[in-house]
Amino acid sequence: MKQFTIFMVFLSLLLSAAVFGFFYAWVCSTMWGLDAADPRVAIAAMQAMNASVRNAVFFPAFFLTPVALGGVAVLLYRTQRHPAIAFAAAAIVYLIGGFILTATVNVPMNQELALIAVPDDIDAAATIWRDYSQPWQVWNQTRTIASGLAFLLAAYGTFLLDRRAI
Repeated sequence: MKQFTIFMVFLSLLLSAAVFGFFYAWVCSTMWGLDAADPRVAIAAMQAMNASVRNAVFFPAFFLTPVALGGVAVLLYRTQRHPAIAFAAAAIVYLIGGFILTATVNVPMNQELALIAVPDDIDAAATIWRDYSQPWQVWNQTRTIASGLAFLLAAYGTFLLDRRAI
């Protein structure tokens, strides 16, 4: 049990950091680069990225992070309440602010963008891109903050662990 618990702690930290880094990269490079590009190129590039993100590499970080964090909370709850609470809080914060937010806001926005034919007219493309990019980035920053907070809560839970009691 001890080795499995330690494995789960490290797995939850890794997954939390990975999903935070994924969202963070959109904040500090990807969207800024797309905003600086020709809006027709930005629309087509975002459509391509959104179509490609559903893959086996992305799956564990996005879908399994709340499972791993919650699993650690369950494993620790009887013997180490304070670390368990930190991991449970991390699971809840990510589940609401990362996973559910993405599924209910960013994904529907991406699906709407996927249905748009990239216009030849640069002004029309600029309007489409602006109307998509600005709100998408607000929600992406929100999920970035939530996933970063989830990672910090998991790190705090790890700090609180009494390794002798695992």
